[in-house]
Amino acid sequence: MVHSGELRLSTKGDSDIIDITSGVQRIVATSGVAEAQATAFVRGSTAAITTMEFEPGGVHDLQAMVERLIPAAGDYEHNRLNHDTNSHAHQRASLVGSSETVPVLDGRLALGTWQQLVLIDFDDHPRERSVVVQILS
Repeated sequence: MVHSGELRLSTKGDSDIIDITSGVQRIVATSGVAEAQATAFVRGSTAAITTMEFEPGGVHDLQAMVERLIPAAGDYEHNRLNHDTNSHAHQRASLVGSSETVPVLDGRLALGTWQQLVLIDFDDHPRERSVVVQILS
């Protein structure tokens, strides 16, 4: 059985990190399943989904790490060829990935105590984002 839902979010861009755990859990709850797999997938090639401890220090450190690994001000062929400014966002999203799958046990996401599902918008301007959630039981 598959149950699907969608989260719609407004982001600030520039590595904005948003906790989506409660939204995904709401969709799990509406599915009525006790044991399943929940997958959250962000549409678009400049955003990603991962898990982390969502607190100010962790958010800052993750944003600083992706800036060190893939600087916004880098020299990118995508930007030259497409007269664009967001190649770093595409590269960062590819590195982190567009989805996460979490087991559902007793009708709840089986996340650790300090573990949340987050959306990261790497694009260089605010965006409206859509996260598709599917519960497979």
